[in-house]
Amino acid sequence: MRYLLALIAAVILGVALYRGIDISRTPDREMTAASQALTVPPANASSAVNATPLEATHPVVPEMLPPPALPISNAPFSLREKTSPGLLIPVQGKVASDLADTFTDARSEGRLHDAIDIMASAGTPVLAVSDGHVEKLFYSERGGLTIYQFDPQRKYAYYYAHLQGYVAGLAEKQPLKRGQMIGYVGSTGNASPDAPHLHFAIFVLGAERRWWEGTAINPYPLLASSGG
Repeated sequence: MRYLLALIAAVILGVALYRGIDISRTPDREMTAASQALTVPPANASSAVNATPLEATHPVVPEMLPPPALPISNAPFSLREKTSPGLLIPVQGKVASDLADTFTDARSEGRLHDAIDIMASAGTPVLAVSDGHVEKLFYSERGGLTIYQFDPQRKYAYYYAHLQGYVAGLAEKQPLKRGQMIGYVGSTGNASPDAPHLHFAIFVLGAERRWWEGTAINPYPLLASSGG
């Protein structure tokens, strides 16, 4: 009987101890609660500083591609784009329909003409094709009495040859205006006396800006499109 009472007392004590344990404080539950505390905002969330997402502080920069290549123009060189207004036909009274393209005509010693001839009566006034200045007054065996005019930017030289004479008072470094009379049609140099004309050429000047050096370009399309 004594042993039975002791066994009953032990069972009762074990049940009491089992019910007194707080299973909410187990290690697993404590870890879960701790992790929730890190993710759940505080009660005064309105006063808490909002966290900035990582993407906002370190934005993803898109790959920078080079700009598309500009197309290379294969259009022919055009002085018309460089001059405003356009070039004037340099012989008084002449219009576009009076002109002929003789730029590539053959000349003596295997040369090309590199100019155009504007036929006119001897003594017809010769006019400056654009603004600029007289760079050089010169006499040569082939060109006879000549004028070299530079444009205002000193990029182009305009060459007038076979002149009968200069207008009175013309001088080197003298400023010129488009349409100003500068000389007279003639046949000096190697031109035929039976065919007086103005030999007119345009040269793209080199870096040295020498009146006797340059690259010839065809004046015909520039003058023919100017309308006179």
